[in-house]
Amino acid sequence: MTTKRTLLGTGLIALVATATFAAPPVRKFDAPGAPKFTRLDDEPGRNPPVDAVGNYVIGPEYTPAPENRAVEGVPKGKTLQFTIKSTETRLLNPGIARKKFGTPDPDNPKTLIVETHEIDYVRQITVYVPAGYERGTVAPFMVVHDGPKARPNQTIANILDNLIAQKRIPPIVCIQVANGGGDAQGHERGREYDTMSGLYAEYIESEVLPRVEKNCRVKLTDDPDGRAVMGSSSGGSAALIMAWYRPDLYRRVLTTSGTFVNQQWPFDPKTPGGAWDFHETLVPNTPKKPLRIFISVGDRDLLNPNVMRDGMHDWVEANHRMAKVLAAKGYPYQYLFCQNSGHGIRNAKAQFLPHAIEWVWHGYEPKSAK
Repeated sequence: MTTKRTLLGTGLIALVATATFAAPPVRKFDAPGAPKFTRLDDEPGRNPPVDAVGNYVIGPEYTPAPENRAVEGVPKGKTLQFTIKSTETRLLNPGIARKKFGTPDPDNPKTLIVETHEIDYVRQITVYVPAGYERGTVAPFMVVHDGPKARPNQTIANILDNLIAQKRIPPIVCIQVANGGGDAQGHERGREYDTMSGLYAEYIESEVLPRVEKNCRVKLTDDPDGRAVMGSSSGGSAALIMAWYRPDLYRRVLTTSGTFVNQQWPFDPKTPGGAWDFHETLVPNTPKKPLRIFISVGDRDLLNPNVMRDGMHDWVEANHRMAKVLAAKGYPYQYLFCQNSGHGIRNAKAQFLPHAIEWVWHGYEPKSAK
């Protein structure tokens, strides 16, 4: 009997199994069943065109984007931070946590039996306000999951400073929201990010955004086309979940190593496969929604990091299936398959994140200009 810990995004998932899990295999972009890709790996540092839709292969070598660094002469936005106590909120109060990972439910192979207890927690909010923002003007914005729990990450601010100065994106406010703690089934992060409903979008709308406006003295747009949401791992599934269930609030989605797998807990018979249902039933069987979606995965991404063995825990397969159903429905999407990269695809993201942010905002016009 062994216990193994694997880092997922910024959360930690404890895996308890009868045998040690093998490292994920290397998946090939041209393997049977994979979507058709256009290769871009002949030129290190190259990303797809910003107006392109479809599937692309990048890597195995990566060149960090110059936009990641501060550039002399580029106007600098300001970064502000504040905290939200769970006891001060109506939604997601109290939080939940578990002491040990769950066990497969013998009556339902698609879920776990998990013992949880209530917790109070403190969530840090980190807000980037672009240079030149005039108080009282309405700003488009982007919500980023798994925001820092301590000091701000300067890379995001540098990217936004540079993209805004180059007029590649509008001057946006960026709201990085720390998770409520833990990861996956039975923890607060799992409840927030893997629940297939509009709950977390409502939490952001009613508990976070009003505090951002008050504490940071900004006015945020109510135009869903001027609102983006971004995340990695379960934060990626949360990004799509927010936009899918509340397209009246969000229409631009950016994901890396999106957890489009069966990780929802507690079990919900309306979506028995959790986020796996996006590509299994929801996207194929639902009229096209006004969403613009960026997805990406590593060729060494996760495979079965769970005791359930339900056939719905392959991150590469899940993202491949997402690309296929998005294409079939005619969604504007871009999919990057990143060679020589694991979960979170950090080496690849250092190259493509500025491009991905620009792609997600491509075509945006302020509401007053439409």
